[in-house]
Amino acid sequence: MTVCCTIQPDRVETLAGATIQHGPYNRRIYLMKLGDAEPDRLLPDLLDLCERESYSKIFAKVPARHEAAFLELGFQAEARVPGFFQGAEDAVFLGLYLDPARRRPDRAGEVADIRVLAAGKKARPSPKPGPELVLRRCGPADIPEMAPLYDQVFATYPFPISEPDFLAETMTSHVVYFGVWRKGRLVALSSAETDREDGNVEMTDFATLPERRGQGYARMLLARMEQAMREEGMATAYTIARAISPGMNITFARHGYRFGGCLVNNTNICGSIESMNVWYRSLAG
Repeated sequence: MTVCCTIQPDRVETLAGATIQHGPYNRRIYLMKLGDAEPDRLLPDLLDLCERESYSKIFAKVPARHEAAFLELGFQAEARVPGFFQGAEDAVFLGLYLDPARRRPDRAGEVADIRVLAAGKKARPSPKPGPELVLRRCGPADIPEMAPLYDQVFATYPFPISEPDFLAETMTSHVVYFGVWRKGRLVALSSAETDREDGNVEMTDFATLPERRGQGYARMLLARMEQAMREEGMATAYTIARAISPGMNITFARHGYRFGGCLVNNTNICGSIESMNVWYRSLAG
């Protein structure tokens, strides 16, 4: 059973004009959208919430024009995505650590080796689906197959993606799911989490059944997602991938994504809080 289905998932709320996600699952506050909030006035409210809930990190994604203000407040820049906002302004990913232990990355040597390995891979076309495969967008009728696949693949996940209600809700709002069926059986999934206001899309939620890994399904899905998101006018694609996962980092590097930085001890995934790598590419042209 996926742990994210038995623990209360982090919730999304508005605080002082900003949109945040927070909860005990990731033990952090994620500043998703700064909105109308002013950084110096917002920080005391964020710190009060951290103290009440015993959170150990504040993770912020903000337009580059606000970077200096956050650095002055004690944040450190961890990653950057050029053209994140409508292809025109960069996004900066910053972290403020309230527990020194959370600032120290686990398996730092392994993370560095994987990053070098992935960055050294040359871009190349993704494999084409064979005649035994069907690769397409998922619809509501596919949810009974999707939820069990996610439940089998992930011990924990930042969002309750193995819950049918969550899949249905996000499918109708802002997430486009894609799947690979082999001989009629769903074997791999991914999603494009769109932000139409800011013109960017997160390529995420990649999952392949253990017995079908190594077949290039993630690369097939990514190529199809990029095509669809270009057609829908998204300017920039990015991902936040497990830093200790060679396969996913290599997948994005081979699709021409650039390394944007590493978010230290950021996300509860696959059973523990892990560091995450940011990769990005422009979808324009």
